[in-house]
Amino acid sequence: MAMLEGIRIVDLSSVIFGPYATQMLADLGAEVIKVEAPGLGDVSRYLGSGVPDPTMGSIHLTVNRGKRSIVLDLKNPDDTAVLRDLIATADVFLHNIRGKAIARLGFDYQGCAALKPDIIYVHGTGFGQDGPYADLQAYDDVIQAASGTTSLLPRADGNPSPRYFPSLIADKVAGHFGAQAILAALVHKFRTGEGQEVEVPMFECFTAFMLTEHLRDATLDPAIGPAGYPRQLDPTRQPFPTLDGHVAIVPYTPESTARLMRLLGSEALLTSPDYEEAKAKGRHMPLVYAEIARQTPAKTTAEWLAIFAANDIPAMHVRDLDDIRNDPHLAATGFFRRREHPDVGGFFEMQPPVKYGAAPPRDLGYAPRIDADGAAIRAELARRA
Repeated sequence: MAMLEGIRIVDLSSVIFGPYATQMLADLGAEVIKVEAPGLGDVSRYLGSGVPDPTMGSIHLTVNRGKRSIVLDLKNPDDTAVLRDLIATADVFLHNIRGKAIARLGFDYQGCAALKPDIIYVHGTGFGQDGPYADLQAYDDVIQAASGTTSLLPRADGNPSPRYFPSLIADKVAGHFGAQAILAALVHKFRTGEGQEVEVPMFECFTAFMLTEHLRDATLDPAIGPAGYPRQLDPTRQPFPTLDGHVAIVPYTPESTARLMRLLGSEALLTSPDYEEAKAKGRHMPLVYAEIARQTPAKTTAEWLAIFAANDIPAMHVRDLDDIRNDPHLAATGFFRRREHPDVGGFFEMQPPVKYGAAPPRDLGYAPRIDADGAAIRAELARRA
């Protein structure tokens, strides 16, 4: 039996943040009913290219698997009544509509609690609703900018232009916080019988994530130094060139650094006056990195990895994104699974990375077509009436 079997989530969210959160819960067995607007449906359906049906984009396949889709026009009283009926059957209602707009529709927390007193009402917001940014729109780029993330690459490489991290990282981090919040609220509900309103603000979630290490010396009051974790911002901290590619090497402890220098024949560096002076100021790693970069071009990546593995030095080859699907470790663990989608055809699906000893792997289902389950869901609600 799947761990969340019997839990119903009505998901009115779109794009990545909310759908990513609910997909993780669908993977655990929850029934997720994806409510989409008429016409184009969720924007995430069109993210990714090269599929025969543009409404079934590749990113839609990876954030909406295992869900049921129903199209509801919330300007239509009949469809609004269907959503009310759905909420009355749900354990969780999640949306990422701005507060004033959802209240006008009648689906704020008070309205939903009147339909289902123990509902877990999850509002995915851009910014906490008790702050001055409450009504602002939020997308991944906006949150990266607001959180200071766009200042990290310039500090690391000297290029003064603020830049975005090349990933929808704020959306996905907030999605993880959202899934965690829903699970915690479900535990509370099972213990007490109480539902509750839960706010998951992207800005606060992502800022907490980024500042875990980067608040650094600004943590103290008064601050003893600037924010920013020096090791992560060191411009010399890069993959190292080999004879045929690059390799990542992490001399993280003094012991592994000394062992690595011995392997490279560079022990003298660690007793040099320059190294001692730099170490006293906490600025010695650039000297270590420079020495590694001087030595690694002499051998192939495979030769270095064999040496490092035999001597317990953390290291790994540098992969290109297009190579990941062929990684032998991921093949052995079954991370990628080739499946045949009834509408799209063959595709590769990432399996949930966490494995549970008490729950066998389950069929994850497919990402649905727009309104694929609309008629069935309406019929189920009619039978309940």
